[in-house]
This record gives sequence, structure tokens and C-alpha cells, in this order.
Amino acid sequence: MKPAPPLKHVNYFIREADIDGYHPANHTGTLNKRLIGPETVGAKQLEVLVGNIQKGKGALPHAHPGIEQVCYMLQGRAVAEVAGQRCELGPGDCCFFPADQMHTFTVVSEEPVRVLVIYSPPYEESPDRVIR
Repeated sequence: MKPAPPLKHVNYFIREADIDGYHPANHTGTLNKRLIGPETVGAKQLEVLVGNIQKGKGALPHAHPGIEQVCYMLQGRAVAEVAGQRCELGPGDCCFFPADQMHTFTVVSEEPVRVLVIYSPPYEESPDRVIR
């Protein structure tokens, strides 16, 4: 089996500093930067972003239809809740939000949270792909 040819004019190396941030729906005090996704590198099965969340802010209750989510903590502390489970997370910890499962994510540290987020398939911040 021959490997697929690379996409033309796609840069597979991304620098966070080169990405514009956005404020996701149903989140407060949050600035996300989409690093890997369909529009950056042509990824079809996953999306990777880095989120910066202010003290006391985060994700209000919501779910993603048909989309799994992983959060890997880089800095700060946050409380995640999903399916009746609640856990305080710090650097090096991660959590999994199953598709269609309501969840929250709230910063509890004095310092902001920096979190790596992975969606599969890509979420692409589409309003029709969130349940509130």
C-alpha cells in the first residue's frame, strides 16, 4: 500500500503564536486557538486546540453530539464534571467527555488555566454541534 500524497500548499507545522484566538460559545473567560483541524492542516478525524481560561471562568453545562473530547491540563487547576463524576485537575491530569454527555469545566486556581483540548471528530465550533 502506497502512502497518500501530501496535500498541496498545506503547512503541517503550526505555531500557536501564528493562530488567531476565538471565544467559544457557552464558555466564559475563554480564549481558544485551533492548532490542528480541517482548516489548518486538513485533519479529518480530530481537532486540537489550546485554551486559556481566566480564574473562576470556564465551560457552562453543555454536550457535543457525536463528538468525544479530551482535556489535558498544562497549567492551573480546574474542576471538571461529567456523568455524575467530579474531579479537580492540575498540570499533567486529563479528563474525557464522552459524546453526547453533559459536562462542565471551571477554573479554581488563582492562576489562569491553560489546557490542550482534543475533539474527535472535529468540532469546528459549529453552533449546531452543541447541546445546552
